[in-house]
Formats: sequence, C-alpha cells, structure tokens
Amino acid sequence: MEQTAADAPVRAERAALRSRSLPRTDPPVRHPAGEGEDQVARGEHVHSEPPPPQIPGAVGTGALVETDGQGDGRAVPDGPERPEAPARRTRAEAKQPERHSVRAQVLTALRAALLSGELAPGEVYSAPALAERLGVSATPVREAMQRLACEGAVSTVPNRGFRIAQCSERDLAELAEIRVLLEVPSVLETARTMPPECWECLRPYADEALAVARGGDRAAYADADSAFHRALLELTGNRQLVAVSADIQRRTQRRPAPAAPALCTEELLRDATDHMVLLDALRARDLSSVEGLMRAHVTA
Repeated sequence: MEQTAADAPVRAERAALRSRSLPRTDPPVRHPAGEGEDQVARGEHVHSEPPPPQIPGAVGTGALVETDGQGDGRAVPDGPERPEAPARRTRAEAKQPERHSVRAQVLTALRAALLSGELAPGEVYSAPALAERLGVSATPVREAMQRLACEGAVSTVPNRGFRIAQCSERDLAELAEIRVLLEVPSVLETARTMPPECWECLRPYADEALAVARGGDRAAYADADSAFHRALLELTGNRQLVAVSADIQRRTQRRPAPAAPALCTEELLRDATDHMVLLDALRARDLSSVEGLMRAHVTA
C-alpha cells in the first residue's frame, strides 16, 4: 500500500509501541539487601543476581535464605500469598528443647523413685507401665532408663523392661575408695594455694543442703549434696574430675535408706553437718583436718 507523508506520525507511534513490548536485554541490576522485596511479594519481576541456594530443612517449603552477607538472614517467601518465614530453624531443632525437657523431668522422677525405694531393687518394670504412672509416652521413659543403665542403677531385661539394680556393701566400699583417691588429693592441693576466704563461696551450698536435710527428703537432699560437692571440686579447675566424681557420687547415693523416717533425717543431718565442718577447716587451712574429714565423709 502506498505510504504518504501524512502516515509518518502513525508509523512512528507504532514503532515506539513495538519497542516497548520487546523483552528487556539490560544486564541484571543488583539491589541492596531488602530492596525490591515488596515487588517480589506482589509477583512483579525484579532483575537481580541468581537466587541463593535453598537451605535444606528451612522452615516452609521453598523458602530461601539470604547468604550473601548483606541481608538480615530472614527467609524470603517465594510467592505472593506466602507469609514471611521465621528465622532459619529446622523442625527437629524446634522440637528438641521440649523433648529434652520431658526426658530430663522423667529422669529426675525416676531417680527420686529409686532413692525413695518406690522402685524396689530386684524388681522389673516395663517402660509402658512407668510411662502410664508418670503420664508421659514410653519413649522418654526408655531413654531415661537407658541413661540409668549406663550409670549402673538398672539393667535391661529383654522383652520385659528394666530390673532395678541392688547396690551391695562391696559396691559402696569400692565407690567410696575411688572417691577418696580422686577427691581428697585434689581438694588438698587446691587448699594449699587458694586464699582461705575463697571457700566462703561454698557456704550457700552447705546452707541449702542443711535446710533440705531437716525435711528428711532423700531425693531432694541428693540434689543438694551433689551441688555442694560439684561446687567444691569445680574450684580445682579440673572439669574431668568434676564429671567423673559426679557420676561416682550418684552411684553411691543408691544405698538403702533407713526404714524409720527419723533415722533417715538423722543420717541426712549428719552428712550435711560434715559440709559445714569441712568448710571451717578449709578456711582455717587445717589440711590434716580437711583430709580426715573428707575421708570420713565419703566413706560413711
């Protein structure tokens, strides 16, 4: 068709429209961290560098996490209707504290039942039955029982459950001998170099143990007694000694309790009073008395 000069403006306008509809060929533009997120949420196209790799286990399917060091580490949604994902955290990590808390509570309850005699030595208990009594599932009970098995408090009976171990007099004597070999020299060496007034930091632990002993609760006293001895040995600076001694002491606490409640309270008060006398000897730097008191205390 013949074109005239009058058609020139029309042709120019059509050419301009065609140029605007062509795909862009500009090089990618890198936006500062966070810039353009609103456009992404609206589904608009924003030129940027290739997205960072997807983080396995990130909360939310398809969530990406900024990894170029310029962002704030938040998960970026990949669609217009997805809410912003929380901070990067796996589902296993989210549930882990709760599970550990339940297991710790179950372990504490079972240890208290062992000390009180509610779980009798020689008897076999199944995990489901104990779980029903504690109002939890069987899994944390099995985990706690496995921990107690490692400590020698119970043994596994295939297809039945766990048998409560009997702590013989020989067992107690051997454990006490190990404590003497480990704890007495370490505390004496520390007492030779530490300023006497530093031992006063243990006074609150001794006071707490004495207060608990007056109540006659063996399980509560076991915790208070362990706290005192742990604090005492931590002053040596030897972390492995603290860990090993704590395990041995826990085993010695499984000795049978006196039948009469009054005798039980008397025994706990005698043990708690030893802490007070020991601190006085340490503060006075009376090393011969410290050695005699510690030997008598751990072998009683």
